[in-house]
Amino acid sequence: MKSRDTLIRLKRFQADEKRRRVAQIEAMVAEFSRMATELDREIASEEQKSGITDPTHFAYSTYARAARTRRDNLQQSADELRGQADEARRQLEEAVEELAKAQTLDGREKGERVIDAMRDRMDMIGLRPARA
Repeated sequence: MKSRDTLIRLKRFQADEKRRRVAQIEAMVAEFSRMATELDREIASEEQKSGITDPTHFAYSTYARAARTRRDNLQQSADELRGQADEARRQLEEAVEELAKAQTLDGREKGERVIDAMRDRMDMIGLRPARA
């Protein structure tokens, strides 16, 4: 019984940990996307100030060029994190399934104990013939 409870607590902890990881990755993706959007605005503003929108032009703003590089890096990191989030979600689903299995086994075991106890009571008061 105690080992079953320990197993369920372990599975619950693992599922909660996977949930936290998914939430953390999703928050990072959202933050990177927000930062990339801000950089887009800054790039557009800088291009409007300089009047040059072609990044290959020799007089293109150094700040805009650096902001483009940073934005591209953030987008690439966000894409990689999305892949990690998909994997983390898959692991979360597995952990939740394992927890459900452990809880089902525990419930089944408890149900069998209740049925056995009821049979024993019925035997004691003479409602059923004693088991051999």
